[in-house]
This record gives sequence, C-alpha cells and structure tokens, in this order.
Amino acid sequence: MNDHALPNAQQGRIAFPAPEDMNPAQRQVYEQIVSGPRGTLVGPLRAALLNPTLADRWQRLGQVLRFETSLPTALNELAILVTARRWNSDLEWAIHVRDAGRAGLEPAYAEAIRDCRAPDFGDDAPAREVYEFARQIVQNGQVDDAAYADIVARWDEVGAVELTAVVGYYSMVAMTLNAHRIPLPDGVTDTLPGQRGALSTMEPARR
Repeated sequence: MNDHALPNAQQGRIAFPAPEDMNPAQRQVYEQIVSGPRGTLVGPLRAALLNPTLADRWQRLGQVLRFETSLPTALNELAILVTARRWNSDLEWAIHVRDAGRAGLEPAYAEAIRDCRAPDFGDDAPAREVYEFARQIVQNGQVDDAAYADIVARWDEVGAVELTAVVGYYSMVAMTLNAHRIPLPDGVTDTLPGQRGALSTMEPARR
C-alpha cells in the first residue's frame, strides 16, 4: 500500500481494488478522489471504481452535492442523516454523523434521528424545514405543498432542487453500501439500532 492506502482491507460482497492493483483508468480516478475534498477513498466509491467512468461521474456529482450547494453544510448533513436513517445505512450514518458534528449541527438532532424521533428544533426553523422536506421525500417519494413552500421561501427554487438532489444522491449511496455490504472503516463503530432488511420511519417534525 502507498500513502493513500484504503482505510480497511476487509471485503464485502465484491472485490475492492487496492491502489497498487488498479488499472490506469482506475488509478487516475482514485488519485483525483484522494487529492480532493474527501481526502480518502471510502464508501460507495470503492464499489463504483470497478467502473472508473462511473466512479468519475459519481465523485464529481457527490462533490457538488456535499460541498457546493447553497444550503449551509450543517443542514446539508442533516438531510443526509435523515436519508441514512431511512435506509439503515451504517456506513453512511457513521461518516455523516461525524461530519454533521464538525459542521456544527446540534448533536441532539442526530440523536433523535438515530432513534427515529422528530428532533426538538425549538426556534430553529431552517433545520426543522430541511428535516421535514427530507423526511417526506425519502419516506413518501413526494413532498407536500407546505414543506416545499418552506424550502423555496428560505432557499429559493435552487435550494429545493439541491435538497432533492442531495436526498436522491445519498439514497443511491445508501443502497450501494447496503447491497454490496461495504464494510465500515477501521475504528468506526457508530452503527444504527434496529432490524436490517427493513426501512425506518421517522416522525414528522413538530412545529
């Protein structure tokens, strides 16, 4: 392994190429990933790298949705946590509960979502609105007029488009992690409670 060694040698259902075993196309995409904001190759990109063209497009879209939306990072992470909990994706949850804390998201919000409870947002209307929009679309495949209007009023139409894309993208991430049983990186132990093989249902936000 070189300085960009993968964080876990454990295998899931499929093979994950190590850097020294990658073909030139895979290696090129790998180097782009580890030199970018992510800094490491982890999660679904380990699977996507089996098709380097897919991995390249995937990581470019993910970079936009994770780091370049008009929503504050903490609220972006809140939407990702709602998505991870819906799909019961341990790896997605573990990565993003850490990133949410670093971004300044109130820890009690993550604790409530972990337990499938509606967080007590108090006067934090932006967080409540993002939670409810994300909860509805990931659970129902639709968003009611009130929840949609709240996001547009605060973040304009671009915010509604971005937030929808974030939930959709991280649903794809969660399904990839779950289907291929991509293992947690070494040292990561923050897993979700509850039964696997079923979707979680979260409570509506309280106003």
